[in-house]
Amino acid sequence: MPTRQQVVLITGASSGFGRLIAETLARKKYQVLATMRNLNGRNAAAAREIRELAERESLSLEVLDLDVTDDFSVHRAVGEAAAKCGRIDVLVNNAGHGIMDLAESVTLAQAQRQFDTNFFGVLRMNRAVLPAMKHQGSGLLLHVSSGAGRLVIPGMGLYCASKFAMEALAEAYRYELASQGIDSVVIEPGAYATPIMEKLERGEDPGRKTGYGDMARVPEIVQARIGSSRANPQEIADVVLQIIETPAGQRSIRYRLGPGGPGVEKINALTAEIQGQMLEAFGITALAKFKTPTSGVDEIACRQSEPTSNR
Repeated sequence: MPTRQQVVLITGASSGFGRLIAETLARKKYQVLATMRNLNGRNAAAAREIRELAERESLSLEVLDLDVTDDFSVHRAVGEAAAKCGRIDVLVNNAGHGIMDLAESVTLAQAQRQFDTNFFGVLRMNRAVLPAMKHQGSGLLLHVSSGAGRLVIPGMGLYCASKFAMEALAEAYRYELASQGIDSVVIEPGAYATPIMEKLERGEDPGRKTGYGDMARVPEIVQARIGSSRANPQEIADVVLQIIETPAGQRSIRYRLGPGGPGVEKINALTAEIQGQMLEAFGITALAKFKTPTSGVDEIACRQSEPTSNR
């Protein structure tokens, strides 16, 4: 029986990790749906470049409009993806939003926006694709987190909090979906100088930084240190490919990459041991064990919206 191409949907694919992941997977013959918001606005150039690349290299790479903070947008895009391709094998939750400032200077509205993208956006996306994955009896939820999802960095408190929350959710999915053949994995990049560094927000209530002294300079110091990193972001795309190509049931829950890793790796090792003990104490170890998918596979191809597309 012929092996079908896997269908991969990626959020936040206009630049940075998401763009690299989309291009890398498409060149490895995956059917890639690169999503981003504002296709007719600020991301119009990025969307055009991706479409031109797909045409030039005959890639199965398509751009869809999707805003992870909008329920209607999420369901419309996922529905369109399912209609075109018949299934979604992998979801890469990559869309992210960052605030770099002292926690007290961040307003409630800013904090809500931070969580709406980094946490609730992930929840929306996972809920949207899971019915199809459960019907398939297989799937992979891949969450692009950060070393800041395990360590607290002064000046990045709200960002860290959103990534901590996302990792907790991803790990809960890991256990709860294991018996249905659906995997949940976290990637924890270290310091990479990607375009998100140019989009970081500052606290909208700077008057609250009065009295902090030298601590008020810490956000700028941290941002400059990360921005000076020479680590290659392509490493993240390569690891995503490696994770997808790892057989279901054999993937680790966390993959840490890039500068600043030893501390995060120690935390991951320790918490893995404690999590195992917790599952055993509750008597649910067997329930959280991954069930390898046994469903057959068929040749399938995305139906393209443009008949002139050369993919």
